[in-house]
Amino acid sequence: MTTRFDALTIGNAIVDVIAPVNEEFLVDEGMTKSIMHLVDAERSADLYAKMPEHKAMISGGSAANTAAGVAALGGRAAFVGKVANDELGQVFSSDLEKAGIFYETGLLNDGPATARSMILLTDDGERTMNTYLGACQQLTEDDIVEDTIAAAAITYMEGYLWDPPLAKRAFVKAAHFAHKAERAAAITLSDPFCVNRFRNEFLDLIRSKTMDYVFANIEELKSLYQTDDLHEAVQQIAQDAEVAAVTMGARGAMAIAHGEVVSVPAFPVENVVDVTGAGDLFASGFLLANARGQGMSEALRLGCLAASEVISHIGARPVANLRELAKGEGIAV
Repeated sequence: MTTRFDALTIGNAIVDVIAPVNEEFLVDEGMTKSIMHLVDAERSADLYAKMPEHKAMISGGSAANTAAGVAALGGRAAFVGKVANDELGQVFSSDLEKAGIFYETGLLNDGPATARSMILLTDDGERTMNTYLGACQQLTEDDIVEDTIAAAAITYMEGYLWDPPLAKRAFVKAAHFAHKAERAAAITLSDPFCVNRFRNEFLDLIRSKTMDYVFANIEELKSLYQTDDLHEAVQQIAQDAEVAAVTMGARGAMAIAHGEVVSVPAFPVENVVDVTGAGDLFASGFLLANARGQGMSEALRLGCLAASEVISHIGARPVANLRELAKGEGIAV
């Protein structure tokens, strides 16, 4: 069956507001360095006003980063996520359009502002994040368009967005539409803390075959099965999921499918600058290769290559031509 999109991703629509600060700024604002703080609307506005005037605004969000990676690899990408009808919402929409990503989710006219993460960079390269989730948590079933889901080879959903009850229903609806069109549905576990909160629900999504593909890193996978033994976790996911893709940092990545485990090494990176987005970009390559009928080894290699590019610079979206990088490594895209 022909498809309009190689991958459609669903997740939090966030604009990253990035500015350099000194250590004193963090101390004065009572922040713990290098971690992500969830903040409310008032705190968000206060921080935004206090940040230096020269702020960079870059669209982010895990699943949106994955869509950007698919597009950068020459794939056809779509994204579903909620922003408000405000300045940052327009920034987000414009960035997706520039990246060549299809985006039709209706703007939120009444309600919270567009989600933003105020990212404070200190001289040592560390990031201290302050995230206001705002409008992105207002995604509902009404935002899931059957024809759009049916047009994608794989629909990929972000575990970070499993918190709001309405978004949960949207995820299940999207998976239903994907399966109705004989397409695949995928979920990324996103974060060990997400897994700890929703372990039973995630396992039910996987075991019920609501989700066909599962993406995780080692810590998320071990958390899912409450074990410190990676081998045991791999054995369990092999029983539960049709396909599981597991990132292992500098050790590369593995895929588990139909009882077979395939692994590939990481691509060497001379200078790791910022690991933010590594998992998102790995998913880009893996999804695209699968959508185009490549084998598991090629999918893993393309995922690892995309991840290696994004950790070589600041920012969670690619800056190099990923398609040309893949060609240089002899990887078909």
